[in-house]
Amino acid sequence: MAAYWRGDMTARRLRVLIERLPPESATMTALRNALSPEEYEEQAQNGEPEKGRWSTDQQLLAGITDALRDLQYITVVANSDSKGRKPKRPEPMRRPGVGVKASKPRESLTDAHASFLFNMINPEGAA
Repeated sequence: MAAYWRGDMTARRLRVLIERLPPESATMTALRNALSPEEYEEQAQNGEPEKGRWSTDQQLLAGITDALRDLQYITVVANSDSKGRKPKRPEPMRRPGVGVKASKPRESLTDAHASFLFNMINPEGAA
C-alpha cells in the first residue's frame, strides 16, 4: 500500500491486487462487512458463484457435496417403491470458471440399475 502512496504503483495495479485477495482475507471480509443490508441481499439474490474464485478446499468441498447428493439420490431410488414417483437427479454445484450452460440430460436411473447398485452396496440386505 505504501508503494501506491509513493507513486511506485498504479491505481490499476492496486485494484488488481485487491481483487485477487482470497475471499477469507481481512480486506475482503471488511469489504463484505461494509455492505448495506440491501446490497448484501442483492448480492445473495444475484450471486454467480461460477464467476468467483474458489480455493482448492472449496473445490474439494463442492466435489464431496456432489458425491454425497448423488449417493443420497441413489439410496432413495434403490429403496423406494417402484410404483412411486422417482426424485429428480441432483444437479452439480455451480463452480467458478465452469459457467452456466445447457447440459445434456442425464440418463435416468432404471429400477434394474437401482437394484444392482443396492445389491452391490448392501449384499447382506438383498432379499
